[in-house]
Amino acid sequence: MMARPHRRRSSTRATRAPGAQRAGTGGETDVVDLARRLGAVIAELALCEVEIEHGDLRIRVQRAPLGFAADVSAPGSPPAPVGASSLPAGEAGAGALVTVEAPMVGTFYRASSPTADPYVREGDLVKHGQILCIIEAMKLMNEIESKVSGRIVKILVENGQPVEYGQPLFLIDPR
Repeated sequence: MMARPHRRRSSTRATRAPGAQRAGTGGETDVVDLARRLGAVIAELALCEVEIEHGDLRIRVQRAPLGFAADVSAPGSPPAPVGASSLPAGEAGAGALVTVEAPMVGTFYRASSPTADPYVREGDLVKHGQILCIIEAMKLMNEIESKVSGRIVKILVENGQPVEYGQPLFLIDPR
């Protein structure tokens, strides 16, 4: 998974068995502290979720979907464009890039079969509606088409990698 210029919101859920007492002296403070530490582990290891159980306490921390990313930059500063940190310096400020995102959860494939050529490569010119990749979801192969005409600047996902709803797949320069 590639580094993002902003952090995603995460959801935290702690549950206890009915009638159970809180463990430790800090009570809710301990639970919040543990949830924050688990959130740090998720970010550090690029995980989707972490769940732990200790006695009657169960904590689950989960990253929010990519489409719900929170911007934690300084107030008044413009948000960093998605994927800009992974681009060469000349391309990051070149203009508005169009991000093609995964419309569903599934497995990303660059070609129609393991022996076929990929639909597109970095640097290729594409037309609006041209097939860029396939996402397999529940044994169905879904063709993902380009939203614009332009040049493929960056392919953000490796072949055979699972993708989430809203995850950036391609960056296209529409000029």
